[in-house]
Amino acid sequence: MCGIAGIFSRNYPSSSLLNELKKMLGKISHRGPDAENIWSDNDINLHLGHRRLSIFDLSESGSQPMMSQCGRYIVTYNGEIYNFEQLRDELNKARGAVIWRGHSDTEVLVECLSSYGMLETIAKLTGMFSIAIYDRHDKCVYLVRDRMGEKPLYYGMVNGRFVFSSELKAIVQCYSEYLSLDLDSTSLYMSFGYVGGGRSIYKEIKKLPPSSYIKLDFLTGLTSEVAQYWNIAEYFEKKNSYSQELDEAQYISHLDKALNEVIKRQAMADVPLGAFLSGGVDSSLVSAIMQSQSDQPIKTFTIGFDEKAYNEAPYAKAVAKHLGTDHTELFVHASDALKLIEELPSIYDEPFADSSQMPTLLVSRMTKQYVTVALSGDGGDELFSGYPRYELCERLWKKLSNTPYWVKSSTSAISSSLSPLNWDKLLKLLPSNLRSDLTGRRISGISEFSKSTSLEDLYLKLMTRWKLDDHLVIGSQAENNFVDGFHRDLPDIDQMRLWDIQNYLPDDLLVKVDRASMNASLEIRAPLLDHKIAEFAASLPRDVLLKNGKGKWILRKLLDKYVPRELIERPKTGFEVPLALWLRGDLKGWAQDVLDPVQIKKDGIFDYAKVSKVWNQHQSGHYDRSLYLWHVLMFQAWRNSNR
Repeated sequence: MCGIAGIFSRNYPSSSLLNELKKMLGKISHRGPDAENIWSDNDINLHLGHRRLSIFDLSESGSQPMMSQCGRYIVTYNGEIYNFEQLRDELNKARGAVIWRGHSDTEVLVECLSSYGMLETIAKLTGMFSIAIYDRHDKCVYLVRDRMGEKPLYYGMVNGRFVFSSELKAIVQCYSEYLSLDLDSTSLYMSFGYVGGGRSIYKEIKKLPPSSYIKLDFLTGLTSEVAQYWNIAEYFEKKNSYSQELDEAQYISHLDKALNEVIKRQAMADVPLGAFLSGGVDSSLVSAIMQSQSDQPIKTFTIGFDEKAYNEAPYAKAVAKHLGTDHTELFVHASDALKLIEELPSIYDEPFADSSQMPTLLVSRMTKQYVTVALSGDGGDELFSGYPRYELCERLWKKLSNTPYWVKSSTSAISSSLSPLNWDKLLKLLPSNLRSDLTGRRISGISEFSKSTSLEDLYLKLMTRWKLDDHLVIGSQAENNFVDGFHRDLPDIDQMRLWDIQNYLPDDLLVKVDRASMNASLEIRAPLLDHKIAEFAASLPRDVLLKNGKGKWILRKLLDKYVPRELIERPKTGFEVPLALWLRGDLKGWAQDVLDPVQIKKDGIFDYAKVSKVWNQHQSGHYDRSLYLWHVLMFQAWRNSNR
């Protein structure tokens, strides 16, 4: 894992650009603390930089930027190519015995480019990566991002310069005076809690989407439109990659074999490795297979909370004991979060409001004390239908779509007539057999969801907090283009899974993991995000994914082979923090300072009356508005850090 940056301009001297690139690389030194190198072509005024975190081939022969033996291609890249040994064997057969300088995946990558060209090479890669490829013959640079979006890449034209970097902070370091806040991105961030859709918080900078590339032509100085080289939607649409006539046992056997091969590849490194273990299905399966392939106890790591409802540490400990891993725990308290909060804006570069960013950062720092690489279970819920919300929305939409408008309108009015706390008080008056699993929060939610006009409208209401029609951001003209990401020809649950894979996964979950882990100079690998595993998951029939009211059925059945079910079966909690409690307790003072009405009104970005209303509702205890507040708090904290 590393950090990359680059700069091109016809308007400034090479010496000036070179100094700017050095500042950019210095800002992302945490991504690659082991070395820094720059390659320059002064004739066209292109400079490519690299910060190295050594994983394979720790010698100088693995240094980047790296040139192909033919001299045509120069590469600087961040990530890992897991099938590089297979590709090296393929090159040896095709070209005769290649005289290799070392045994790094980077060298295999540049020699593949020499033999196959850009597009064919990218199609052959299995891994996570963001790559800059300079083609000296065609006088162009390609920027390429991995299929699932594990590794980030920002780019844009800033004051006569084309710049790119692994993290936004490198660009801001040099060019903050030329960057302007994008109010539409701000409005979308307030809805989702992250800046997605290929945008950044700045008008001038974009994020390269997953499975995409762009081309910068030095002869014209123009960049191409973003193009895709792979699209997981095709595997959802075709559903023919694997025979629909396979029985459950055959599907499980296929996944077991495939996942064992993937983990075997990803558990290779010239540095110490470990695994994150929460005690849930995904991380337990990855850890179990990893341990089954090792003759020594693997190192596993988990995080816990004092608040029992959020604490999964005992479950992780039980799984670790069964597997025989060398297990380490870290418990997080509100005071730890308070110490960490001031760092979050600089770590995440732009507003980011997934509160599990805090435990992810803490567990990454703990893990780095023992290993340099850790495997995780990321991607299991999205790929294998693990979220209860999929079936919940499917059932709710079927009911709503057949309900007259006047009934929906009346239901909405009744459910919004009381606060969640008062609904809870009322429910206590009912006999227990009539209450079922009703809560005041669920009843209040009916008010919003009952007016949904389509499945995508319903799902996006569930996935957002501040709505665009709340008009919280003053002057924003943002439209919810995320609705366009739904494939209406797919079954309902597949529509939601695919939307998550293309939006929530790369723009929230993988951003959280990448920034947190790289801040600690720790490489995270996610076997379930291998693109062949993803293609397999997309092709699976419903009854292999969902059965008896439980998602990830095929993962659960496979895990039975390695871990007793009683150690795993429990209600899904997710990797959450007790944010609602903290904002009424230890974090209340900090939050009040950040939500300074004088500063918010002076900035003129938010309608302060709406922020104040939500704050008062939360502090009353009648409503849980913690996520709404966290979106505002993380924006204001980011804003304050960049003044």
